[in-house]
Amino acid sequence: MAVACAAVLVAVAAAVLAVVGVADTRQRAALAADLAALAAADRALLGPETACESAARVAEANGARLTRCALAADGVADLSVAVSAAGNVPFTVAARSRAGPP
Repeated sequence: MAVACAAVLVAVAAAVLAVVGVADTRQRAALAADLAALAAADRALLGPETACESAARVAEANGARLTRCALAADGVADLSVAVSAAGNVPFTVAARSRAGPP
C-alpha cells in the first residue's frame, strides 16, 4: 500500500512539474515577443531591416528565436518568436506580439 501511494505521489508531482514547465516557457516566450516588438517599433523609422535585426537581437538575448517580423507602413511591428524548452520532453512554444512606435 505504501509503495502504491508513493508511486501516485511521484506521478502527481511529475504532472505538476510538467504543467509548471509549460507555463514558465509560455511566459518567457510572451515576454521575449513583447520586448522584441518594442525594440522593432523603436527602430521603425530606420527601416524594416534594421527594425527586424534589432528585434532578433532582443529576442535572442531573452532566449527566443525570431520566426517572423513584419513592419507596417505606420511603424507597427508585428512579430513572432519561438522558445524551446529542454527536459525529458523537449517542446517549442511560440508567441506573437505587436507594438507601435513611441
